[in-house]
Amino acid sequence: MKTVLITGASSGIGKALVQYYANDNYQVFAFGRDTARLEQLKQLNTNITAVSCDLTDLSQLQQVSTTLPMFDLIILNAGNCEYIDDPVNFDAALFQRVMAANVQSVANCLSVWLKKIKPYGRVAINSSSAQFLPLPRAEAYGASKAALTYLARTLRIDLQPHNIFVSVIHPGFVATPLTAKNTFAMPSILTTEQAALAIVKGLNKGKDEINFPPVFIAIMKFLAFLPRPLWRKLALRML
Repeated sequence: MKTVLITGASSGIGKALVQYYANDNYQVFAFGRDTARLEQLKQLNTNITAVSCDLTDLSQLQQVSTTLPMFDLIILNAGNCEYIDDPVNFDAALFQRVMAANVQSVANCLSVWLKKIKPYGRVAINSSSAQFLPLPRAEAYGASKAALTYLARTLRIDLQPHNIFVSVIHPGFVATPLTAKNTFAMPSILTTEQAALAIVKGLNKGKDEINFPPVFIAIMKFLAFLPRPLWRKLALRML
């Protein structure tokens, strides 16, 4: 039986991925912070092992990982989003929280789990399509996701001699508890099940970068090629 570890498993894309892989007869280790939701998830399929853990706490992560098996696939999906609403009074504490949840947690996971990936296994890091463009209010979230994309791309080079493959995931808008807090329009929004299926298909094909939905991503990439002053004028209209 193949093994997969998925973080951010108690809700959203992570939960949908756990259900998909468990139904596909993987042994799934579902990591999250919401113990009650993880226990509910565990009841759905005997292939699911639920692990409650704060990934930003390295010592806690090390402790709960001592008995874990080797993995065919690790999907680092956990993350958070908070916006900078007052840039003049820049909120350093908010910025630190987002970077800890989205970047430092991934670094902690890599430090503990890279040694637990089987030869020719894969680690996937969930970034965001937000990293393609500088977006209003996204100083913390966008910076964290740009950092993850760069991290994944460099790891892909350095881990290849060790027979470990790396994918980075750039979703568009997905209907999750995080995006439910957004008060702006979210074009081409997908369900968590649609997002999970796109990720699984990309990973099965061994893609280095998994971008979806395709039309939305194409628009984002097109906008990224605009002259910066022009994009800035367009972005100001979003405020």
